Amino acid sequence: MDPIDRHIADLEPLTTDELIEQRVSSLVGRAVNRQVWLLFLHADAVQSPLVMPISDLPATPTADDLDNWSYFITETTEAAGATSLIVVIERFAGTRLNDNDRAWARFVSDGCRQAGVPLRAVALSHRRGVRLVSDGEYRGGG
Repeated sequence: MDPIDRHIADLEPLTTDELIEQRVSSLVGRAVNRQVWLLFLHADAVQSPLVMPISDLPATPTADDLDNWSYFITETTEAAGATSLIVVIERFAGTRLNDNDRAWARFVSDGCRQAGVPLRAVALSHRRGVRLVSDGEYRGGG
């Protein structure tokens, strides 16, 4: 997939799952490290230029960290002038979620809910590329 021209990215609203998956593929691509990425969206669904990778994370988050995560989401989203988030879980493995992936997806989703910041999408960066993850996949519904 060709990289997205920055001028187009600055103007193109991410209004569909397909556009979000294309953007994440262009920005993050195939997994190299184990980390979580935050992509910030403005009210018009245009992505903020701020893209934040977060590394050195534990294999699974703990419930004790949820308040800190929620506070972090509130502060960074406000600083970016954003109104919603796309979260990318990057790890070098296959396309199927494992227990750690599900734990991280629930954690980031719960943190966004607690912060009052809409979570527009959760994406998985894996060894072959990128795909979006449905709520049901990490909430237990398949």
